[in-house]
Amino acid sequence: MFSEILERFIKDSPVAVMVRALLENLLNADKIDRWFEGVRQTQYTKEILFSSLVGLMLQVVCKIRPSVHCAYPHSGITASVVAVYDKLKNLELTTAQGLVRHSAGEAETLITHIAGMNPPLLAGYRVKFLDGNCLEATDHRLKVLRGTRTRALPGKSLVVFDPALGIALDVFPCEDGHAQERSLLSAVADTVHEADLWVMDRNFCVLGWLFRIHQQSAFFVVRQHSNTPYKPLKPLELIGKSTTGDLYEQPVEMTAPSGEKIQVRRVVVKLKKPTRNGETFIVLLTNLPREIDTLIIAELYRNRWKIETAFQKLESHLNSELNTLGYPQAALFGFCLALVAFNIYAIVMAALRATHRDQAINETVSEYYIAQEIATNTGGMLIAVPPVEWVMFAEASLVELGNMLLNIATHVDLKKYKKHPRGPKKPPMEKTQFRGHPHVSTAKLIKASAKARAANRA
Repeated sequence: MFSEILERFIKDSPVAVMVRALLENLLNADKIDRWFEGVRQTQYTKEILFSSLVGLMLQVVCKIRPSVHCAYPHSGITASVVAVYDKLKNLELTTAQGLVRHSAGEAETLITHIAGMNPPLLAGYRVKFLDGNCLEATDHRLKVLRGTRTRALPGKSLVVFDPALGIALDVFPCEDGHAQERSLLSAVADTVHEADLWVMDRNFCVLGWLFRIHQQSAFFVVRQHSNTPYKPLKPLELIGKSTTGDLYEQPVEMTAPSGEKIQVRRVVVKLKKPTRNGETFIVLLTNLPREIDTLIIAELYRNRWKIETAFQKLESHLNSELNTLGYPQAALFGFCLALVAFNIYAIVMAALRATHRDQAINETVSEYYIAQEIATNTGGMLIAVPPVEWVMFAEASLVELGNMLLNIATHVDLKKYKKHPRGPKKPPMEKTQFRGHPHVSTAKLIKASAKARAANRA
């Protein structure tokens, strides 16, 4: 099926080949330009194709090149670098959002076809984690920023993650770095579907939003905000114990601003160990039916840490927040492309789960090492493998592509990507030696320590 040179890369760097195959298909230049023509509003294509911008930015996002300026000479774009920055700063947020949605749809089809999904957190419901992300402050390169010493925020966004698929399902970008995350909930409400189960932190405990979910025959598990009003219908009752603490529950009534009332379950977890903020209780509100066990509800919220882990992966494995891009549209486009790359990595992880079913892929495979292989080997692979070799991936249907990914995944040596979790942190040692000295000799200290150990043994 594959040429001799491509076979060599498949045996040595199968993950890098899988990622390149996915990029060739999902972000194929012709396909992505046709897609852009169908979603653009006021933007137009003149000298720089949208696919060229995507290709350039992916080099930076995937850490193949350190910056846009460094990636530009290798992008094949004939227009000036100034024109590239002008194009980036004017990219419509709807285009960035649409690209994430497009990649999520393709990823869902592929992962479902190869049967690489994670076990569902709650059978019969589509669990969705919702959280916000504020982009890192940027450098003060823009003229309007040069006179200020305060941090410049290029924007924020709400991101929806699907834990069963392991992908970023949707994003709601906002160019105002000072905007409240709650102000974006009206847009999120239009994406609520029947049997959705939204798991959220207390920042999203907003009556109008919760009632909108309920009205759509969907469900929520949300941490209660201290300002959220409710009417207790019964006293708290001890239900049982979980790994984190005692579980209590009571029925309560909530009233919407419109006057509509619903009865929900109020779950209180009395923690064995306080949170890092010193909180000893976690209070949850949910409209899940009574047959769903209280312990399951508490576990659903505890699993919400996976979205925090996803943001950490975006930050550590990918250049998700390019602080050199000061214009909000450009910075948010970079973040959205990082979500697209995250979804491509998720397809690779799904292929590994489907191929190595006897292995706990999520617990043992390090996505950091996967990212390192991609950043290290992609450049050489593109030089060594002729462009014609990638045509089969670009022209394949999603079903054909999925089958090829499963084939390549059989060559993955999981030992190369094994996680090495660190042990518990030791308390810091008090540093009292050699105070007042500008420096010490490491070699002398090692020799003195060895001499002291030898004397103790004697």
